[in-house]
Amino acid sequence: MGRNKLKPKLITVLKEGYSIKKFIPDLIAGIIVGIVALPLAIAFAIASGVKPEQGLYTAVVAGFLISCLSGSRVQIGGPTGAFIVIVYGIIQKYGYDGLATATLMAGILLILMGIARFGDIIKYIPYPVTVGFTAGIALIIFAAQIRDFLGLTGGTVPAEFVEKFKYYAKHINTLNVPTLLVGLLTLFIIIYWPKVTRRVPGSFIAIILTTLAVQIFHLPVETIGSRFGGVPNTLPMPHLPHISVELITKLSSPALTIAILAGIESLLSAVVADGMTGNRHRSNMELIAQGVANIASPIMGGIPATGAIARTATNIKNGGRTPFAGIIHAITLLLILVFFGPWASLIPMAALAGILIIVAYNMSEWHLFVKIFRSPARDIVVLLTTFFLTVFVDLTVAIKFGIVLAALLFMRRMADATQVGYVTDSLIEEADEEDVVDENRISQKDIPEGIEVFEINGPFFFGATDKFKDTIRGLEKKPKVLILRMRHVPTIDATALSALENVFNLSKHDGTQIILSGLQPRPLEKIKRAGLLKYIGEKNIQPNIDQALNRAGQILKESK
Repeated sequence: MGRNKLKPKLITVLKEGYSIKKFIPDLIAGIIVGIVALPLAIAFAIASGVKPEQGLYTAVVAGFLISCLSGSRVQIGGPTGAFIVIVYGIIQKYGYDGLATATLMAGILLILMGIARFGDIIKYIPYPVTVGFTAGIALIIFAAQIRDFLGLTGGTVPAEFVEKFKYYAKHINTLNVPTLLVGLLTLFIIIYWPKVTRRVPGSFIAIILTTLAVQIFHLPVETIGSRFGGVPNTLPMPHLPHISVELITKLSSPALTIAILAGIESLLSAVVADGMTGNRHRSNMELIAQGVANIASPIMGGIPATGAIARTATNIKNGGRTPFAGIIHAITLLLILVFFGPWASLIPMAALAGILIIVAYNMSEWHLFVKIFRSPARDIVVLLTTFFLTVFVDLTVAIKFGIVLAALLFMRRMADATQVGYVTDSLIEEADEEDVVDENRISQKDIPEGIEVFEINGPFFFGATDKFKDTIRGLEKKPKVLILRMRHVPTIDATALSALENVFNLSKHDGTQIILSGLQPRPLEKIKRAGLLKYIGEKNIQPNIDQALNRAGQILKESK
């Protein structure tokens, strides 16, 4: 029940008692995570097609609310790389008002999902779908950074993946060597700085050193200021976007994608945090926290937010153990914005590109992508379909199609796993080969002429009903009694109930009496609720094969 409570972990922590001894580690972790989040918030915002300060607004506002309301003790919220593709697409098509509207809608959806207890369900999105669209997003992020990393100039970079590389090939002669050197220096620092210390993030050191290098040596390198102008040092006033019914209709699909992405990533982050701390998060409360944050973020000029796995892990590794660490992280970012915001305009674009290339590499988790190629062919198809649709079509389409395809293939797999057939054709004998002491083996029973025993083995649902009906129809000589043995049927759905009803009607026409044997409680309850007892009769539902055969013998005697 603990996972289903709609109560923030912050309240739990306060009830347990919060002391200075607990506060000091949270303070240190919060400040470090705030420093880690600074370059990422700016980089994610620029890559998403919005102003750099909007990433900071998101990290401050959404990060604060997520920590206050989270179902996890250590969750760190803010903008993440997963949203770059979908946010950029919405901005290009509908502008910032469109993005703000979609984010508000996503926030409402997340709250409803939490209230409806969808926290556990959303985690069942197939693994190949998650890996596929995540790797696709990583590749798109990498492709989008090449221009700033190389300092290419001339025209606008196309949004389409293939067209981007045509642009790069056409403009490679405009390569800016100082810009390339700044980008390479950024990569070098981020990769090798952990060998010096892990307490201070490499991305933060890279931004400081590259910014100093550009200013000291007066390098001809594009900066945030030269592209976007100054960065404000205050939070904006709350402002609702212009919302219309037409816009809501158009943005329903992107809003759903934002909600699903926020839900998946935040819950994945919470699960990772549970593994690192030994605690258990409240998944439904986590969705509500993400929903509130995504309502507040666009009102304060921000972009979509969710739980950030890397920043949450950094929080834990540096001693953060309660939501106060996340709150301090948001306050740290606010103080940086207030006191050092204008200095952010000096940061080289190539440095941010370098940071995002590292983010894309880590996000791709290519080893997991390759690992799935050792899985069944169906999983590989789902993985590649989701990946290529993300890269070449659209993230929204990729997620929807990937989930639907995975569901269809799963249903096909379940249908294949459900065996149906006449026991006289050795269907169950094979399954029972090792169970030599099974008293219910049909080979040990004396089955009189005029009685057929039919076995359904596995979930009886719409995917298996055609196989069931075809096998029933295939019987040339109609028996006097047909025993449907269902001891291995754990569940039954409406389509299967309809198929049973059709078989009952056909049997009555053919003069065949149906007996159900070995029904488990749940399928039996569903058969009763569907009103199928009138076709069978209470006497013809038997708990095991012996009593079913006895009942069949009685029917044969009565028919003579």
